[in-house]
Amino acid sequence: MTYQDPQILPSDITPQAVYEKRRQLIQAAAAGSFGLALAPWFSREALAANAQTLAATPNPLYVGKEDLTPLKDVTGYNNFYEFGTDKRAPAENASTLQTRPWTITVEGLVKKPMTFDIDALLKLAPMEQRVYRLRCVEGWSMVIPWDGYPLSSLLSKVEPLGSAKYVEFVSLADRKQMPGVNSPILDWPYREGLRLDEAMNPLTLLTFGLYGEVLPKQNGAPVRVVVPWKYGFKSAKSIVKIRFTEEMPTTSWYKYAPSEYGFYSNVNPAVDHPRWSQASERRIGDPKGIFAPKMKTQMFNGYGDQVASMYAGMDLKKFY
Repeated sequence: MTYQDPQILPSDITPQAVYEKRRQLIQAAAAGSFGLALAPWFSREALAANAQTLAATPNPLYVGKEDLTPLKDVTGYNNFYEFGTDKRAPAENASTLQTRPWTITVEGLVKKPMTFDIDALLKLAPMEQRVYRLRCVEGWSMVIPWDGYPLSSLLSKVEPLGSAKYVEFVSLADRKQMPGVNSPILDWPYREGLRLDEAMNPLTLLTFGLYGEVLPKQNGAPVRVVVPWKYGFKSAKSIVKIRFTEEMPTTSWYKYAPSEYGFYSNVNPAVDHPRWSQASERRIGDPKGIFAPKMKTQMFNGYGDQVASMYAGMDLKKFY
């Protein structure tokens, strides 16, 4: 597998078409026809169309029924303040990001601190493709097929100590590569964090691609996390360090405005942002455009069955 920047596919074979075919093949697998269907189509069409395709196997537990957000919207409408605050700025400015060489250091309260380069990370565990809903704290949402594997696969390698309670993520902050870092809007580098059980939850994905391709730079290349039951800013991008701590880490947005961006930031339609309601959301890429009705936001973004038990007995208005 060659790890390079994604290339534009021929107009007649789009990444979404590749993904939709994969989803059909998963359904065919239930009827015993997976092998016969997969070999001729995938090798001849998908791999030929895009040499940068990740070898990710679609996970049948995470094949959504909702329409996928078009690739042009997933890659063209982003919050990545290291490249600017406008939604289009990351796609316009992220070409300066150098994703090779790249390493992630895992340290703190662990028995075996380690540093992994990107090639080692790509081979550390079997790559899966999962469709997750993404809900932004600003009130918009997407449905994205991500490629990666559970973050726990990496974290377990370093053997966390019993005193470790939280996991902190630190993103790259390079003024030469990231023009937005020259702005004082946040205290750089960008920092995020999860409770240890949240980080080890099977839903939490260490992510290397989307739509079957390596991550575009504006989406957090070369490696990020995706935490689908939390607002999008909790899913740290372009990670260079992971640290295990006993104390709750101070995250970037909490430091900026603690009354607006709590540490947990679970998607919760019953807890409004101080400046707007969180009860509904606008789905980006809806073909109806501005005439599309808003959707009701689901508690935990619809993943309550997998995560609600972690917050049993907690006041989720207090611990927002």
